[in-house]
Amino acid sequence: MARDHEAYMRRALELAERGWGRASPNPLVGAVVVREGSVVGEGWHAGPGTAHAEVMALREAAGRARGATVICTLEPCDHFGRTPPCTRALIEAGVARVVVGATDPNLGADAPGIAELRAAGVEVEVGTLEAEARSLNVAFDRHVRTGRPFVIWKSASSLDGKAAAADGSARWITGEASRADAHRLRAWSDAIVVGAGTAIADDPALTVRGEYAGTARAPLRVVVDSSGRVPPRLRLFDDTAPTLVATTDRAPEHRLRAWSDAGADIVVVERDADDRVSLSALAEDLGKRDVQGLLVEGGPTLAWSAVLDGLVDRVVMYVAPLLVGGASAPTVLAGSGFAPITSGLRLGPLHAAPIDDDLKVVADVHGHR
Repeated sequence: MARDHEAYMRRALELAERGWGRASPNPLVGAVVVREGSVVGEGWHAGPGTAHAEVMALREAAGRARGATVICTLEPCDHFGRTPPCTRALIEAGVARVVVGATDPNLGADAPGIAELRAAGVEVEVGTLEAEARSLNVAFDRHVRTGRPFVIWKSASSLDGKAAAADGSARWITGEASRADAHRLRAWSDAIVVGAGTAIADDPALTVRGEYAGTARAPLRVVVDSSGRVPPRLRLFDDTAPTLVATTDRAPEHRLRAWSDAGADIVVVERDADDRVSLSALAEDLGKRDVQGLLVEGGPTLAWSAVLDGLVDRVVMYVAPLLVGGASAPTVLAGSGFAPITSGLRLGPLHAAPIDDDLKVVADVHGHR
Protein backbone atom coordinates (compact mmCIF):
# COMPACT_ATOMS: atom_id res chain seq x y z
CA MET A 1 0.00 0.00 0.00
CA ALA A 2 2.81 2.44 0.89
CA ARG A 3 4.38 1.84 -2.54
CA ASP A 4 1.04 2.61 -4.18
CA HIS A 5 0.83 5.81 -2.17
CA GLU A 6 4.24 6.85 -3.47
CA ALA A 7 3.13 6.35 -7.06
CA TYR A 8 0.02 8.44 -6.52
CA MET A 9 2.05 11.07 -4.67
CA ARG A 10 4.37 11.36 -7.65
CA ARG A 11 1.32 12.04 -9.78
CA ALA A 12 0.17 14.68 -7.28
CA LEU A 13 3.59 16.32 -7.45
CA GLU A 14 3.33 16.42 -11.25
CA LEU A 15 -0.08 18.05 -10.97
CA ALA A 16 1.24 20.61 -8.50
CA GLU A 17 3.77 21.81 -11.05
CA ARG A 18 0.92 22.92 -13.32
CA GLY A 19 0.68 25.94 -11.04
CA TRP A 20 4.33 26.85 -11.78
CA GLY A 21 4.65 30.60 -12.13
CA ARG A 22 1.06 31.23 -11.07
CA ALA A 23 0.49 29.95 -7.54
CA SER A 24 2.72 32.37 -5.59
CA PRO A 25 2.38 33.68 -2.93
CA ASN A 26 0.48 30.45 -2.30
CA PRO A 27 2.29 27.10 -2.42
CA LEU A 28 2.27 24.64 -5.29
CA VAL A 29 -0.13 21.83 -4.38
CA GLY A 30 -1.45 18.77 -6.20
CA ALA A 31 -4.03 16.21 -5.14
CA VAL A 32 -5.34 12.84 -6.34
CA VAL A 33 -8.51 10.99 -5.26
CA VAL A 34 -8.12 7.20 -5.39
CA ARG A 35 -10.96 4.69 -5.05
CA GLU A 36 -10.52 0.92 -5.35
CA GLY A 37 -7.15 1.32 -7.03
CA SER A 38 -8.29 3.84 -9.64
CA VAL A 39 -7.81 7.60 -9.85
CA VAL A 40 -11.25 9.22 -9.84
CA GLY A 41 -10.26 12.86 -9.33
CA GLU A 42 -7.26 15.14 -9.83
CA GLY A 43 -6.56 18.74 -8.91
CA TRP A 44 -3.91 21.41 -8.53
CA HIS A 45 -3.77 24.97 -7.29
CA ALA A 46 -3.57 27.58 -10.06
CA GLY A 47 -3.14 30.70 -7.94
CA PRO A 48 -4.68 33.05 -5.36
CA GLY A 49 -8.47 33.04 -5.39
CA THR A 50 -8.76 29.77 -7.33
CA ALA A 51 -9.86 26.43 -5.93
CA HIS A 52 -7.33 24.55 -3.86
CA ALA A 53 -6.00 21.27 -5.22
CA GLU A 54 -8.02 19.08 -2.86
CA VAL A 55 -11.28 20.85 -3.70
CA MET A 56 -10.65 20.59 -7.45
CA ALA A 57 -9.93 16.87 -7.11
CA LEU A 58 -13.04 16.29 -4.98
CA ARG A 59 -15.22 18.10 -7.53
CA GLU A 60 -13.96 15.81 -10.28
CA ALA A 61 -14.48 12.72 -8.13
CA ALA A 62 -17.98 13.84 -7.04
CA GLY A 63 -19.82 11.01 -5.21
CA ARG A 64 -16.93 8.61 -5.78
CA ALA A 65 -14.92 10.49 -3.14
CA ARG A 66 -16.91 8.87 -0.31
CA GLY A 67 -14.73 6.22 1.30
CA ALA A 68 -11.82 7.09 -1.00
CA THR A 69 -8.21 8.00 -0.30
CA VAL A 70 -6.96 11.49 -1.09
CA ILE A 71 -3.25 11.93 -1.80
CA CYS A 72 -2.11 15.55 -1.43
CA THR A 73 1.35 17.07 -1.54
CA LEU A 74 0.73 19.53 1.29
CA GLU A 75 -1.28 19.51 4.51
CA PRO A 76 -4.86 20.62 3.80
CA CYS A 77 -5.70 24.08 5.12
CA ASP A 78 -8.09 24.43 8.05
CA HIS A 79 -9.04 28.10 7.81
CA PHE A 80 -11.05 30.53 5.72
CA GLY A 81 -8.99 32.72 3.39
CA ARG A 82 -9.93 33.59 -0.16
CA THR A 83 -11.50 30.11 -0.24
CA PRO A 84 -13.11 27.84 2.39
CA PRO A 85 -10.98 25.33 4.36
CA CYS A 86 -10.00 22.15 2.53
CA THR A 87 -10.31 20.10 5.72
CA ARG A 88 -14.03 20.82 5.82
CA ALA A 89 -14.44 19.85 2.16
CA LEU A 90 -12.63 16.55 2.73
CA ILE A 91 -14.69 15.71 5.80
CA GLU A 92 -17.98 16.58 4.11
CA ALA A 93 -17.02 14.50 1.06
CA GLY A 94 -16.69 11.48 3.36
CA VAL A 95 -13.16 10.47 2.43
CA ALA A 96 -11.71 7.64 4.49
CA ARG A 97 -8.02 8.45 4.32
CA VAL A 98 -5.74 11.39 3.51
CA VAL A 99 -2.08 10.85 2.63
CA VAL A 100 0.01 14.01 3.06
CA GLY A 101 3.43 14.72 1.60
CA ALA A 102 4.52 17.58 3.88
CA THR A 103 3.01 19.66 6.64
CA ASP A 104 2.26 23.31 5.88
CA PRO A 105 4.47 25.72 7.87
CA ASN A 106 1.89 28.43 7.33
CA LEU A 107 -0.65 26.52 9.42
CA GLY A 108 1.61 26.10 12.45
CA ALA A 109 3.95 23.56 14.00
CA ASP A 110 1.08 21.57 15.53
CA ALA A 111 -0.34 20.70 12.06
CA PRO A 112 -3.95 21.78 12.75
CA GLY A 113 -5.19 20.62 9.35
CA ILE A 114 -4.10 17.09 10.08
CA ALA A 115 -5.46 17.29 13.62
CA GLU A 116 -8.91 18.37 12.40
CA LEU A 117 -9.10 15.50 9.92
CA ARG A 118 -8.14 12.94 12.57
CA ALA A 119 -10.63 14.40 15.04
CA ALA A 120 -13.34 13.83 12.43
CA GLY A 121 -12.37 10.17 12.08
CA VAL A 122 -10.34 10.48 8.87
CA GLU A 123 -7.20 8.35 8.80
CA VAL A 124 -4.16 10.50 8.02
CA GLU A 125 -0.68 9.42 6.92
CA VAL A 126 2.09 12.01 6.80
CA GLY A 127 5.51 12.02 5.14
CA THR A 128 5.06 10.21 1.84
CA LEU A 129 7.81 11.58 -0.47
CA GLU A 130 8.22 14.39 2.04
CA ALA A 131 11.58 15.58 0.69
CA GLU A 132 10.16 15.99 -2.82
CA ALA A 133 7.06 17.74 -1.49
CA ARG A 134 9.13 20.19 0.55
CA SER A 135 11.52 20.85 -2.31
CA LEU A 136 8.62 21.91 -4.51
CA ASN A 137 7.83 24.78 -2.14
CA VAL A 138 11.26 25.71 -0.83
CA ALA A 139 10.66 29.44 -1.40
CA PHE A 140 7.23 29.38 0.24
CA ASP A 141 8.66 27.50 3.20
CA ARG A 142 11.57 29.93 3.61
CA HIS A 143 9.33 33.00 3.47
CA VAL A 144 6.85 31.60 5.99
CA ARG A 145 9.58 30.66 8.46
CA THR A 146 11.83 33.73 8.16
CA GLY A 147 10.03 36.45 6.22
CA ARG A 148 12.91 36.45 3.71
CA PRO A 149 13.03 35.13 0.16
CA PHE A 150 14.79 32.03 -1.06
CA VAL A 151 17.58 33.31 -3.32
CA ILE A 152 18.83 31.63 -6.48
CA TRP A 153 21.84 32.97 -8.33
CA LYS A 154 21.59 32.05 -12.01
CA SER A 155 24.47 32.42 -14.43
CA ALA A 156 25.71 31.21 -17.81
CA SER A 157 29.32 30.62 -18.68
CA SER A 158 31.78 28.98 -21.00
CA LEU A 159 33.51 25.81 -19.90
CA ASP A 160 36.42 27.91 -18.63
CA GLY A 161 34.12 30.05 -16.48
CA LYS A 162 33.86 33.16 -18.66
CA ALA A 163 30.64 35.18 -18.62
CA ALA A 164 31.65 37.13 -21.74
CA ALA A 165 34.53 37.59 -24.14
CA ALA A 166 37.26 40.18 -23.60
CA ASP A 167 35.37 42.59 -25.92
CA GLY A 168 32.28 42.31 -23.70
CA SER A 169 30.21 40.20 -26.11
CA ALA A 170 28.12 37.59 -24.31
CA ARG A 171 25.09 36.78 -26.50
CA TRP A 172 24.65 33.91 -26.71
CA ILE A 173 26.99 31.75 -24.64
CA THR A 174 24.50 28.94 -24.12
CA GLY A 175 22.05 27.33 -26.50
CA GLU A 176 18.36 27.87 -27.05
CA ALA A 177 17.28 25.00 -24.78
CA SER A 178 19.25 26.42 -21.85
CA ARG A 179 17.73 29.84 -22.39
CA ALA A 180 14.24 28.30 -22.42
CA ASP A 181 15.00 26.53 -19.16
CA ALA A 182 16.18 29.83 -17.67
CA HIS A 183 12.80 31.34 -18.51
CA ARG A 184 11.16 28.55 -16.53
CA LEU A 185 13.30 29.72 -13.61
CA ARG A 186 12.12 33.28 -14.21
CA ALA A 187 8.53 32.07 -14.13
CA TRP A 188 9.23 30.50 -10.71
CA SER A 189 10.58 33.74 -9.29
CA ASP A 190 8.62 36.54 -7.69
CA ALA A 191 11.39 39.03 -8.41
CA ILE A 192 14.48 39.22 -10.64
CA VAL A 193 17.45 41.35 -9.62
CA VAL A 194 20.11 42.97 -11.78
CA GLY A 195 22.70 45.63 -11.09
CA ALA A 196 23.13 49.01 -12.74
CA GLY A 197 26.02 47.78 -14.89
CA THR A 198 24.00 44.93 -16.39
CA ALA A 199 20.97 47.16 -16.90
CA ILE A 200 23.00 49.74 -18.83
CA ALA A 201 25.16 47.31 -20.81
CA ASP A 202 22.49 44.76 -21.79
CA ASP A 203 19.19 46.69 -21.55
CA PRO A 204 17.38 43.49 -20.47
CA ALA A 205 13.59 43.23 -20.39
CA LEU A 206 13.64 40.69 -17.51
CA THR A 207 10.30 39.25 -18.60
CA VAL A 208 9.15 35.66 -18.92
CA ARG A 209 9.22 34.43 -22.50
CA GLY A 210 8.68 31.11 -24.22
CA GLU A 211 6.48 28.37 -22.77
CA TYR A 212 5.40 30.38 -19.73
CA ALA A 213 4.76 33.70 -21.49
CA GLY A 214 1.20 34.80 -20.86
CA THR A 215 0.54 32.16 -18.20
CA ALA A 216 3.03 33.07 -15.47
CA ARG A 217 2.51 36.30 -13.55
CA ALA A 218 5.16 38.89 -14.36
CA PRO A 219 7.98 38.84 -11.78
CA LEU A 220 8.95 42.13 -10.18
CA ARG A 221 12.01 43.59 -11.92
CA VAL A 222 14.49 44.95 -9.39
CA VAL A 223 17.35 47.23 -10.42
CA VAL A 224 20.12 47.82 -7.88
CA ASP A 225 21.55 51.30 -8.51
CA SER A 226 23.36 52.93 -5.59
CA SER A 227 24.10 56.29 -7.19
CA GLY A 228 21.52 56.95 -9.91
CA ARG A 229 23.33 55.69 -13.02
CA VAL A 230 20.45 53.91 -14.74
CA PRO A 231 18.50 56.07 -17.24
CA PRO A 232 14.71 55.64 -17.27
CA ARG A 233 14.60 55.08 -21.05
CA LEU A 234 15.65 51.42 -20.71
CA ARG A 235 13.29 48.51 -21.33
CA LEU A 236 13.18 47.84 -17.60
CA PHE A 237 10.87 50.84 -17.35
CA ASP A 238 8.31 49.73 -19.93
CA ASP A 239 4.83 48.58 -18.95
CA THR A 240 5.33 44.85 -19.51
CA ALA A 241 6.12 44.18 -15.84
CA PRO A 242 6.43 46.12 -12.57
CA THR A 243 9.82 47.62 -11.72
CA LEU A 244 11.45 48.51 -8.41
CA VAL A 245 14.64 50.57 -8.20
CA ALA A 246 16.69 49.89 -5.08
CA THR A 247 18.99 52.80 -4.36
CA THR A 248 20.65 54.76 -1.56
CA ASP A 249 20.73 58.35 -0.40
CA ARG A 250 23.54 58.88 -2.92
CA ALA A 251 21.07 58.98 -5.82
CA PRO A 252 20.25 62.57 -6.92
CA GLU A 253 16.72 63.85 -6.53
CA HIS A 254 16.22 64.42 -10.24
CA ARG A 255 16.96 60.75 -10.93
CA LEU A 256 14.49 59.62 -8.30
CA ARG A 257 11.82 61.78 -9.96
CA ALA A 258 12.69 60.42 -13.40
CA TRP A 259 12.40 56.82 -12.24
CA SER A 260 9.09 57.58 -10.58
CA ASP A 261 7.77 59.38 -13.67
CA ALA A 262 8.72 56.32 -15.72
CA GLY A 263 6.40 54.21 -13.53
CA ALA A 264 8.90 52.54 -11.24
CA ASP A 265 8.62 52.16 -7.50
CA ILE A 266 11.65 53.27 -5.52
CA VAL A 267 13.09 52.01 -2.27
CA VAL A 268 15.98 53.81 -0.59
CA VAL A 269 17.87 51.32 1.55
CA GLU A 270 20.90 51.57 3.77
CA ARG A 271 24.42 51.39 2.36
CA ASP A 272 26.81 48.52 2.91
CA ALA A 273 30.49 48.87 3.83
CA ASP A 274 31.31 49.73 0.20
CA ASP A 275 28.71 52.53 0.01
CA ARG A 276 26.48 50.38 -2.20
CA VAL A 277 22.95 49.14 -1.73
CA SER A 278 22.88 46.69 1.17
CA LEU A 279 21.56 43.52 -0.41
CA SER A 280 20.63 42.17 3.01
CA ALA A 281 18.45 45.21 3.63
CA LEU A 282 16.97 44.85 0.16
CA ALA A 283 16.13 41.19 0.81
CA GLU A 284 14.32 42.21 3.99
CA ASP A 285 12.31 44.78 2.05
CA LEU A 286 11.44 42.32 -0.71
CA GLY A 287 10.29 39.77 1.84
CA LYS A 288 7.82 42.35 3.17
CA ARG A 289 6.57 42.74 -0.41
CA ASP A 290 5.69 39.02 -0.44
CA VAL A 291 8.66 38.09 -2.61
CA GLN A 292 9.30 34.42 -1.84
CA GLY A 293 11.53 33.35 -4.72
CA LEU A 294 14.27 35.81 -5.66
CA LEU A 295 16.40 35.31 -8.78
CA VAL A 296 19.74 37.11 -9.03
CA GLU A 297 20.62 37.59 -12.69
CA GLY A 298 23.06 40.46 -12.35
CA GLY A 299 26.65 40.51 -13.45
CA PRO A 300 29.70 39.22 -11.57
CA THR A 301 29.89 42.21 -9.19
CA LEU A 302 26.31 41.93 -7.97
CA ALA A 303 26.64 38.16 -7.78
CA TRP A 304 29.71 38.46 -5.58
CA SER A 305 27.90 40.87 -3.25
CA ALA A 306 25.01 38.41 -2.91
CA VAL A 307 27.38 35.53 -2.19
CA LEU A 308 29.51 37.55 0.23
CA ASP A 309 26.42 38.72 2.15
CA GLY A 310 25.32 35.10 2.58
CA LEU A 311 22.11 35.64 0.62
CA VAL A 312 22.48 32.93 -1.99
CA ASP A 313 20.73 29.65 -1.18
CA ARG A 314 21.08 27.92 -4.53
CA VAL A 315 23.31 28.24 -7.58
CA VAL A 316 22.02 27.39 -11.07
CA MET A 317 24.68 27.54 -13.76
CA TYR A 318 24.34 26.82 -17.46
CA VAL A 319 27.71 25.79 -18.88
CA ALA A 320 28.39 25.84 -22.63
CA PRO A 321 30.95 23.61 -24.39
CA LEU A 322 32.98 26.67 -25.28
CA LEU A 323 36.44 27.96 -24.40
CA VAL A 324 36.79 31.75 -24.38
CA GLY A 325 39.99 32.57 -22.51
CA GLY A 326 41.36 36.05 -22.08
CA ALA A 327 42.82 37.44 -18.88
CA SER A 328 40.51 40.45 -19.10
CA ALA A 329 37.36 38.51 -20.01
CA PRO A 330 34.84 38.68 -17.15
CA THR A 331 34.15 35.58 -15.10
CA VAL A 332 30.79 34.75 -13.54
CA LEU A 333 31.92 35.88 -10.10
CA ALA A 334 34.03 38.97 -9.38
CA GLY A 335 34.94 40.71 -6.14
CA SER A 336 37.90 40.08 -3.89
CA GLY A 337 37.23 36.36 -3.72
CA PHE A 338 37.69 33.89 -0.90
CA ALA A 339 41.26 33.17 0.17
CA PRO A 340 42.84 30.86 1.01
CA ILE A 341 41.12 28.23 -1.14
CA THR A 342 39.89 26.37 1.94
CA SER A 343 37.67 29.34 2.82
CA GLY A 344 35.71 29.08 -0.42
CA LEU A 345 31.93 28.71 -0.17
CA ARG A 346 31.09 25.02 -0.13
CA LEU A 347 28.15 23.84 -2.26
CA GLY A 348 26.31 20.56 -2.34
CA PRO A 349 24.80 18.24 -3.17
CA LEU A 350 25.64 18.81 -6.83
CA HIS A 351 23.18 17.92 -9.59
CA ALA A 352 24.16 18.10 -13.25
CA ALA A 353 22.11 17.32 -16.34
CA PRO A 354 22.65 17.92 -20.05
CA ILE A 355 20.44 20.39 -21.88
CA ASP A 356 21.17 19.74 -25.55
CA ASP A 357 24.86 20.60 -25.89
CA ASP A 358 25.01 22.52 -22.60
CA LEU A 359 25.23 21.35 -19.01
CA LYS A 360 22.95 22.58 -16.24
CA VAL A 361 24.51 22.46 -12.78
CA VAL A 362 22.43 23.01 -9.64
CA ALA A 363 23.83 23.13 -6.11
CA ASP A 364 22.57 24.44 -2.79
CA VAL A 365 24.83 26.44 -0.53
CA HIS A 366 26.23 23.95 1.96
CA GLY A 367 24.23 24.10 5.18
CA HIS A 368 21.97 26.78 3.71
CA ARG A 369 19.67 28.50 6.15
